[in-house]
Amino acid sequence: MTRVQELSARRERDLWDSRAESWDTTSSAGLSRVVEAVVEACEAVSSPVALDIGCGSGQVTLPLAPACAHLLAVDISLPLLERLEAKARERGIDNVKTVATPVEALELPHESLDLVVTNYALHHLRDADKKLVLERCMGWLKPGGRLVIGDMMFGRGASAEDRTIIRGKARAMLARGPAGWWRLAKNVVLFTLRIREKPMTAARWETVVREAGYADVRVRRIVAEACVLTAIKPITTA
Repeated sequence: MTRVQELSARRERDLWDSRAESWDTTSSAGLSRVVEAVVEACEAVSSPVALDIGCGSGQVTLPLAPACAHLLAVDISLPLLERLEAKARERGIDNVKTVATPVEALELPHESLDLVVTNYALHHLRDADKKLVLERCMGWLKPGGRLVIGDMMFGRGASAEDRTIIRGKARAMLARGPAGWWRLAKNVVLFTLRIREKPMTAARWETVVREAGYADVRVRRIVAEACVLTAIKPITTA
């Protein structure tokens, strides 16, 4: 990892460690429709050896695990992974392995996976690191393997669609009262400077996924701010 990646990873680890205890009952609650769409998109692969990048406390990992031969759940936050492990034990799920590491530092065998899934994680990465992750996933996937990305997919206000999404998010925060007003003011700064959340548009995502060598790239908008992208590693690659 580069020095910039290490500093970014440390900042993200501190953030998610602090949110781990409340994540299941607060922030993740609004993601249910996206999670359902992501899991549904993964079901196209039969009994896969799978990787969940940025798994958090298991929103995708746990519903997906019963259909997998083996599932590697990777996240930067150890407290979130500990919550995932506890919930897996409660449900009798024993085919999930957790690894606490930044995805940029993850090392896996070549062509060892049938499925790579990530939900609401990659928008925290710089655009260059998003591309790097796509390239590395291409190497990890077997020919014909499937990539599923659920994430924020909108820009910074250049299009009418972007502005509609941003206004909707702003109204939702304002409706929460003083706490929401403070969060909106903070997020305006973070979003404008691309310090924490760094989403790309759906069109840009489709372009960079194709440029990384994937085929059959499809994007479906699930809610105003979020889409699910699916793609496959070609059976034969150049």
